[in-house]
Amino acid sequence: MSITQQYLLDTYRADRLGEPAPPAPGAHDWQVVRELRDRRAFRAVLAERPARGRIRLAVRRWVRPRSRSAR
Repeated sequence: MSITQQYLLDTYRADRLGEPAPPAPGAHDWQVVRELRDRRAFRAVLAERPARGRIRLAVRRWVRPRSRSAR
């Protein structure tokens, strides 16, 4: 059964039972993406890592490594 068929069946059942219709598939996708991003940032802060710019910083270190004498 596809997502659309399940949604139509759930909508039909909700209508027959007098309940509110379920949200359409994909209605909250962007909200989920935002929540995942916020959760990753929160976990980074808890682990005492920078919450933003981690990928850019890693690429910068890989592209321009420090010389050994600078340490």
